[in-house]
Amino acid sequence: MRRLARAPNIAIAALWVDALRHAGFDASMQRYFLGAAAGELPPDQCLPEVWIADDAQETAALELLEALQSTPQRRWFCTCGELVEGGFESCWNCGRAMPQPG
Repeated sequence: MRRLARAPNIAIAALWVDALRHAGFDASMQRYFLGAAAGELPPDQCLPEVWIADDAQETAALELLEALQSTPQRRWFCTCGELVEGGFESCWNCGRAMPQPG
């Protein structure tokens, strides 16, 4: 097993693990509950970690994590009038796809 990354919080770690598993990697989250020890232990030692079971897949898994972390952030208005911000490609309100630049 090899540690790929420390995540800023449990939600992000869970998203990364989910994406890695969806791509076929045997990924897991470690230090899930260690956040409660922050203050007693150094804060950087309490962050959740993303691990991969097969060391041979480390490079490919790191590339996927890098792609996830560099998702372009956008700001656009949907035809329903909602402002959509972040890396989303569909409207959270109505589900329509982001208009293509043209």
